[in-house]
Order: sequence, then structure tokens, then C-alpha cells
Amino acid sequence: MLGGTGEARSLAAALVERPDTEVVSSLAGRVRNPKLPVGDVRVGGFGGPEGLADWLTAEQVDAVVDATHPFAQRISASAAEAARRSGVPLLMLRRPGWSARPGDDWHWVDDLPAAARLLPTLGERVFLTTGRQGLAEFADCPGWFLVRCVDAPEPPMPTETHLLLDRGPYTVDGERALLTEHRIDVLVTKDSGGALTVAKLDAARDLDLPVVIVRRPPTPDVEQVPTVAEATTWLTRVPRSRH
Repeated sequence: MLGGTGEARSLAAALVERPDTEVVSSLAGRVRNPKLPVGDVRVGGFGGPEGLADWLTAEQVDAVVDATHPFAQRISASAAEAARRSGVPLLMLRRPGWSARPGDDWHWVDDLPAAARLLPTLGERVFLTTGRQGLAEFADCPGWFLVRCVDAPEPPMPTETHLLLDRGPYTVDGERALLTEHRIDVLVTKDSGGALTVAKLDAARDLDLPVVIVRRPPTPDVEQVPTVAEATTWLTRVPRSRH
């Protein structure tokens, strides 16, 4: 299982209880202290799709579940290619994205550069929750930025930045207080979906704040399900001991 998400941890927990199933969760290793799933865990890359295909064959893997983050585009593409090369069945487990509700002021963009270009029209004090790896796209933006991420980012980043190291889950009350304390004008996020970080959207709605949301990248043409239960059902249909 290619993991790193709450869904991946939930699926691993369900599968390790089965006496006939061996689960290996693979994490990219980009977070210094990740929440680890139960069962066997490996950390680090495979060396591209060729390396992953070789590993799947060598380890006699019967099935692969891509339960990575919705914006982990590179590993999902590698998983699809590795599955094709090795002949191992692949399933993508992707939680649904967020949907706007009455009162939301959402502005959809295709990528981080588009979000950076839009910001000056919406506000001067920005709550940026797009992760530490894309901060360079906002380095030349005017204004003041509250940047929240799990691990400390490296420059470049916006000139006026207040860094907040934290991880979800968050509460609506807590997010509302944070937005109010820092006098935030606009929230920027990715369409990650899920319940762990949705509270910021509820708080922004309560405070009538605009939200810039980055659309998800396209996914490979592979079978896809939105829930852990459906992934579990899919795995029961995969033939065992292909090798």
C-alpha cells in the first residue's frame, strides 16, 4: 500500500486483522515524524516506476492500493506504470473532494501559480495551507502570510511570513479563532477533501472570507474507489498467490 493518508492507515488497520493477509505500507518520507500505520512499514522511494515494478515482482505482491494524498501526482503516475509493467492489480483509494455549501465564497484555480496571481484581488492578509513544498510560488506576492504546515519549510517564501507548525485534525472554533486573531482576509488551500482539515472552510464561511481552492490534478486511468470499505471489498476479489 502506498500510504501517508488517514484512509491508508484505516485500511492497513482493517487488513492486518486478517490472518491470510500481509500488509506493507510504503511512505514517501517527506514528513519528519509521520503518523505510522499498523503492520510493516517501509520509508522512501523505489527508484521510479521501474524500481517499483521490480520490487512488486521480487516481493511477490498480489495487489497494490494507491492511498496517497490527492495531490501526490508523481507517485500515482509511477504506481500506474509499475502496475502495468508488473501485471499487479492496482486500485486507487481517493477520498472525495470538498463541495461548496450555501454561504461559501470559493475561487477555484488550476494550480499554485494561479492562486498566487489571484490573491492580490482578494486580500492582504493570507492564511496559506497548501503545504511547505509550494511556498516558492508565493514568494513574490505582496501582503502578510500565515503559513501552516507540518514541518518547517525552506526558502524561498513570502517576505512577510508567520510560520505555524501544526497538524490536524482541527476544530471550527479553533480555526475561527485563528482567522480572527491574525485578521485574515483570504484563505488558500488545496482540494484535499476529508474531515481532518475541513474546519478551516467552515470557519471561513462563518466569517464571510473568500477561499482560493486549488483543483486536484488529473489521476491515472485506473480503477478508483472513494472509501476504505470499498477498497476492502475490492481486495477480497483479487486472486491470491499470483506467483
